[in-house]
Amino acid sequence: MRFPTTPTSWRAAALPLVTVAVLALAGCGSNGGSGSTTANDGGQGSGQVVTVSDASGRSVLVDAAGKALYTSDQEKNGQVLCTSGACGAIWTPLTVSSTSGLTAPSALAQKLGTVARPDGSTQVTLGHRPLYTFSFDHSAGEVNGDGTKDSFDGTDFTWHVATPSGRTAAAPGSPSGSPSSSSPYGNGGGYSY
Repeated sequence: MRFPTTPTSWRAAALPLVTVAVLALAGCGSNGGSGSTTANDGGQGSGQVVTVSDASGRSVLVDAAGKALYTSDQEKNGQVLCTSGACGAIWTPLTVSSTSGLTAPSALAQKLGTVARPDGSTQVTLGHRPLYTFSFDHSAGEVNGDGTKDSFDGTDFTWHVATPSGRTAAAPGSPSGSPSSSSPYGNGGGYSY
């Protein structure tokens, strides 16, 4: 392929290539296909796919990078409902390359399991509920998705940060078991796709 040599025309020709490259990289990190989170991904250096950390004054489950993990009220008994690209763009499934790649502290390991996703990947579960990270948690220690309600492909979801006990973590200053109803979407707790 031959590119124009003037700066303006070079930028115009390069923009589609940069766009394709960004989309390709975004696809690699989406865990939607062969991409997966494994014990060797680094993160906090624990070498474990799931561990416990403090986030906003609560003990919550986190992935190897320290991002909080969530479950939905609607997904139980190994049922996976967050399967669309729109849902996966907000709620990224925590996947492993195989069941043997699932590592966690011994006290937590017995509560974890895996489930096969429709795309063939292996998703980590807590008490038979699939685990996800939330795209609006931009760094370790954030739990912006706790109590969020949204809808994808006709399913209304309510999301909660996962805890070592397997129960919903109460937000600091809120009654036990009743998560915050604020939403990072800026619409009072819900969003439909």
